[in-house]
Amino acid sequence: MDDLWPVAGLRVVSGDLELRYLDDDRLLALARLAQDGVHAPDAMPFTVPWTQGTPTEVARSVLTYQWGARAAVAPERWKLELAVLRDGEVLGTQALMASDFPVIRTAETGSWLGRRHQGQGVGTRMRLMILHLLFEGFGGRYATTSAFDDNGPSNGVTRRIGYAENGIDLIDRLGGLATSRRYLLDRATWDARPADLRPEVRLHGVEAAREQLGL
Repeated sequence: MDDLWPVAGLRVVSGDLELRYLDDDRLLALARLAQDGVHAPDAMPFTVPWTQGTPTEVARSVLTYQWGARAAVAPERWKLELAVLRDGEVLGTQALMASDFPVIRTAETGSWLGRRHQGQGVGTRMRLMILHLLFEGFGGRYATTSAFDDNGPSNGVTRRIGYAENGIDLIDRLGGLATSRRYLLDRATWDARPADLRPEVRLHGVEAAREQLGL
């Protein structure tokens, strides 16, 4: 359906990793992956605690959110949810979200990996891939992201890439007070990143996607 819904044809490729549109087969694999666990039982890295509940409830949360995100693609507001693939296996999802992007040129990233795929360096690589799409493919000016103070891996990836801290949010997390840190990455910092953060990335289907996003 790439001719009618061009973002479905987006591909971001780097080495053995690929970011692809969440079609029905990939979405089902993603939901089943979430059933197997996304984080430790005593942790909650998400502002919306969608990982709570039975495995079936967690999988259904993934399906309902992603079905809504599919329709939320228009020049004034969009959510691009891409499957993270390695050798065809779904490892998690990498998202890029924006409002009024044709004018503001700023987008927020968010992601998660199945627990069994964590700690392998995938998180850094998939973030670099989505940032490449944002800056090189879509002409972005700024990237934003956020993470709770106690989410060490996410904060570590963000700081290593070169984001600057950009304030905090105080959030009611499961009935307790939690601090979420906001981060900002500008185009100049992205262009100046060191060589070890410059993997080869290939983009496919960008021009058609740009037309759908009003770019």
